[in-house]
Amino acid sequence: MPTFEYAPAPESRAVVDIASSYGLFINGEFTDSQGGGTFKTISPATEEVLAEVTEASAEDVDRAVAAARTAYTRVWSRMSGADRGKYLFRIARILQERAREFAVLESLDNGKPIKESRDVDVPTAAAHFFYHAGWADKLDYAGLGPDPRPHGVVGQVIPWNFPLLMLAWKIAPALATGNTVVLKPAETTPLTALLFAQVCQQADLPAGVVNIITGAGPTGQALVGHEDVDKVAFTGSTGVGKAIARTIAGTRKKATLELGGKAANIVFDDAPLDQAVEGIVNGIFFNQGHVCCAGSRLLVQESIADQVEARLKRRLETLRVGDPLDKNTDVGAINSRAQLDRITELSEAGEAEGATRWSPECELPSKGFWFRPTVFTGVSQTHRIAQEEIFGPVLSVLTFRTPGEAVAKANNTPYGLSAGIWTEKGSRILWMADQLRAGVVWANTFNKFDPTSPFGGYKESGYGREGGRHGLAAYVTTGDAT
Repeated sequence: MPTFEYAPAPESRAVVDIASSYGLFINGEFTDSQGGGTFKTISPATEEVLAEVTEASAEDVDRAVAAARTAYTRVWSRMSGADRGKYLFRIARILQERAREFAVLESLDNGKPIKESRDVDVPTAAAHFFYHAGWADKLDYAGLGPDPRPHGVVGQVIPWNFPLLMLAWKIAPALATGNTVVLKPAETTPLTALLFAQVCQQADLPAGVVNIITGAGPTGQALVGHEDVDKVAFTGSTGVGKAIARTIAGTRKKATLELGGKAANIVFDDAPLDQAVEGIVNGIFFNQGHVCCAGSRLLVQESIADQVEARLKRRLETLRVGDPLDKNTDVGAINSRAQLDRITELSEAGEAEGATRWSPECELPSKGFWFRPTVFTGVSQTHRIAQEEIFGPVLSVLTFRTPGEAVAKANNTPYGLSAGIWTEKGSRILWMADQLRAGVVWANTFNKFDPTSPFGGYKESGYGREGGRHGLAAYVTTGDAT
């Protein structure tokens, strides 16, 4: 039987112009830091330096918050919802027009496959701006309470796994509801946020409405703790989320926290297995497993466990690992050396605790940060790989016999962000969804997102919702608020 190899299909880097260095975007223009240093952002696929980026100091955070406060008081809060919506529509259209540029830059700076950046991240980011533009003049009819009003200045901190998409999730609802923004992207993936700053200029967004400051943990801490920030929105690790909650405790600040996850993807014996296998693969190996709601725990009904495992391994042998800019790549680079070390440590712990490890044969590039798609079988509930968020392309397989046992095992985690159910029985889907302690439950699919649908978690996965009408509520205060 002849085999056919995919020829290289690289996307051109020429579509994006990366500057050698970047300043901070404050009050509508790029500016140098006051007392801050610089750091380098690299391509995780090649370890090449892409650009030098400014690390914002506490003084820079003060300037950004002051610019946001001035813009809120003098311009944005006084503007009609219809006029705010026009700016959001304009931003959405510019994102669509520059989609290829954003997709290439995202894959270079993040390491994710270009087909994911091109087909998921950028289109969904634009969709969030389109969706929230439509809400801007309809807040009185959104069921948020009497006289919904913006909080004021919102400090937003986003992660490195979906840099542009998380930016859209945060900025679009904040602007639609009349708030102004100071946003800090992750230090390993700042470039699409800085390119978005150019989009704000291109859209003639009033100066100070959106400010983007780059830096690491201390910059984020200065922003979260700033006394003139009215609301904090954070997506990232549970550990940092807890630190933020402690920082703002006892203050007037409002907050939404979207944190870690350890989702269960539950497959019953009547599930369409080929479809389920595709959902399993998408659930954990999409974006190298760098997904807070990744289906990192596969719960399979015992009677079909061997069959599912065989089909899954056969499917994984077809995945292509390599250059993120190659349009045929399925699994790209791990985002950083630190994250690769974390994935490696937990995978070694899985073996040490007695689980069986398997990976498909594939040649990894000699430079960059890479990890083969990995499946662990023989996993117990007490294994670290079944309890801790790995945030990488590592799947733990457990079995169950009854729906009740599936629910008990799925809920046996400190997290509660998402879950998946695979079965032909609609009644079972509804029963399971009611029992699972997860903010999002997918039925016969996984990792599907839409700006009209709220997203968020329970327990150590955080609180608050983003997206949909429910996500607007976090950005307004109402007439009956105390």
